[in-house]
Amino acid sequence: MPKTLVIVESPAKAKSISKFLSKNYQVKASMGHLRDLPKSQMGVNIEHDFEPKYIPIRGRGDLIKELKAAAKTADQVLLASDPDREGEAIAWHLMHLLGINQEKSSRVEFHEITKPTIQKAIKNPRKIDLHKVDAQQARRVLDRLVGYKLSPLLWKKIKKGLSAGRVQSVAVRLICDREEEIKVFESQEYWTLLAQFLCPGGNFSAKLIHKAGKRIEIKSRQEVDEIIVQLRRAVCVISDVKNREKKKQPSPPFTTSSLQQEAYRKLNFAPKRTMMLAQQLYEGIDLGKEGTVGLITYMRTDSVRISELAQDEAKEYILASFGSDFYPGRQNYTSKRRTQEAHEAIRPTSVLRTPDSAKEFLSRDQLRLYRLIWDRFLASQMSAAVYDTLTVDVAADKYTLRANASTVKFPGYLSVYEESTDETEEKQDGDDRCLKVNVTPGQKVELAEIKEKQHFTEPPPRYTEASLVKKMEEEGIGRPSTYAPTIDTVQTRGYVVKEERKLVPTELGEIVVSLLKEHFKDIVDLEFTANMEEKLDNIEEGQTQWKSVIRDFYIPFEETLNKAEAIIGKIKVEDQESDVLCEFCGRRMVIKMGRFGKFLACPGFPDCKNAKPLLEEVGVNCPQCGEKLVVRRSKKGRKFYGCSNYPECNFISWEKPAPVNCPDCNSLMTEKTIKQKVNYVCTNKDCRHTEEKVEEKKE
Repeated sequence: MPKTLVIVESPAKAKSISKFLSKNYQVKASMGHLRDLPKSQMGVNIEHDFEPKYIPIRGRGDLIKELKAAAKTADQVLLASDPDREGEAIAWHLMHLLGINQEKSSRVEFHEITKPTIQKAIKNPRKIDLHKVDAQQARRVLDRLVGYKLSPLLWKKIKKGLSAGRVQSVAVRLICDREEEIKVFESQEYWTLLAQFLCPGGNFSAKLIHKAGKRIEIKSRQEVDEIIVQLRRAVCVISDVKNREKKKQPSPPFTTSSLQQEAYRKLNFAPKRTMMLAQQLYEGIDLGKEGTVGLITYMRTDSVRISELAQDEAKEYILASFGSDFYPGRQNYTSKRRTQEAHEAIRPTSVLRTPDSAKEFLSRDQLRLYRLIWDRFLASQMSAAVYDTLTVDVAADKYTLRANASTVKFPGYLSVYEESTDETEEKQDGDDRCLKVNVTPGQKVELAEIKEKQHFTEPPPRYTEASLVKKMEEEGIGRPSTYAPTIDTVQTRGYVVKEERKLVPTELGEIVVSLLKEHFKDIVDLEFTANMEEKLDNIEEGQTQWKSVIRDFYIPFEETLNKAEAIIGKIKVEDQESDVLCEFCGRRMVIKMGRFGKFLACPGFPDCKNAKPLLEEVGVNCPQCGEKLVVRRSKKGRKFYGCSNYPECNFISWEKPAPVNCPDCNSLMTEKTIKQKVNYVCTNKDCRHTEEKVEEKKE
């Protein structure tokens, strides 16, 4: 019989780990939590100092019996749940269920699923960290108090089925606040001028930047005309030439937040999908002759620390593959905030296991994410990129115009990887990466042409899933393990919908946030929520007792709750009446908001339960049957465009149909955004005609 029972969370991890251990070990999976607060009641005894009531999770009885039987026959039980607060709590619950002495060293952590790491961890068990357990208990109890006390109020005052959460409500508030900024934004006109200069040393373009030494802002056509007249009369002289060398350092290896952001930008993965794939890569992939091995380190981390062993391996790889110029010496990065430094950043378990070597064993999406992690880690250990920069200033009377150029002198880490940004920046006027001119200060140049360009200031962009994760991290809202589930929850609850990859609040979301802002300011206050996260960190570090944190929160919260219950009246969410008649009872159907957006429902419910999609017309006819194209949503809430004659006509398009047909072949064109510019692209694969969308002039 096996002498040691090892309990992990998932069957995939159990399968991977069992291959690294001898027959003296039996590895079983707990399938996550086996004990939790009950679903049917609050499960927190407020009268007895917030003591939680834990019960076995329904449906897990047979698994609990199986683990108890295995534990009885084993000489030793090792609890190897994930290496974070949640994992520590799972191990603590298992300890109680299996009757393991709390003083025993029964806890092991696997930060990566590789043979040396597993075997080393197994030999070095420790006691369960009760401070970590208390921090997780505090979070669980806080969230239960908010959810079970505040949600019924929302049901009573707005409608049934609503929920509020300590982190999710703040996330919805961020999205609602951004929407309000967009609504009140007033666009301002401004202009830029780009001059073309001729000289023996080479022609170049320069942008007008200063007037009398101060940055210039041109706000009208009249100002443009006046400046052009003055520039044409002026003597143009090179006033300054600067040649510099500029270094660009690589980004640190991934944390949970930066991985979710970059996977969204580069791979179009939602945070939930990123974490699902990362979990698979961490738990282990069967690599044929090499066996099952975890390809990356633990993926829920806010640390950028890298082990010396991993750094040494990266050094060998870089020197062998790129040469000594590409290795700057050991690279150490500093985390932005208080982090769990026992963790490492997300990195490949071995940089020698290249994406190409693992390609045949991975799915397409697993490979894409692994390549992203591998590239980012390797680049983080490489030399900075070096640029030669050139700045040329031209003086024209009281005006200054500037030309900038930047060329790569030494690629460094850019040979492997370059980080994306949330919004692709357009090349600025006057910036030219290939500018090569030979000019000196005092040299006269000839003004050949001036081009003016009208612009309008843009409102702040709506959040994408990536930029919301970034904002939550910056504000200290939530922790690595909470970003993805929070964003998924606010969409599932119907508070937020996704339109063209942007997060948009629903009317329901705005009503709930408005109520919370008025009566429960702390619940949706960014600073309050961030401070609570700090208090949870203090509990984990043993600086604060967890029940005192709960008491400090609950006493004022209960007072606010009682006041709100008395003063808030019933908030009626008025349904907008449509001109569509119910075919069953003849009433005018009303527009309601569901998880995937608006739909039509009969106001005679429950006597008449008729409901159907609200078909928003696109203004374009179907290329297959000539009927109108309408906006639809997939089962996962993704927006697409289909024929109103469905199911007789099954035409669909994931891109928005353009209002004009292709001028070359008369096929349907769709809108595609490329570098912030909207283009019309022909859907005919043999044509693919492309033209820039002409925006309507703003009054």
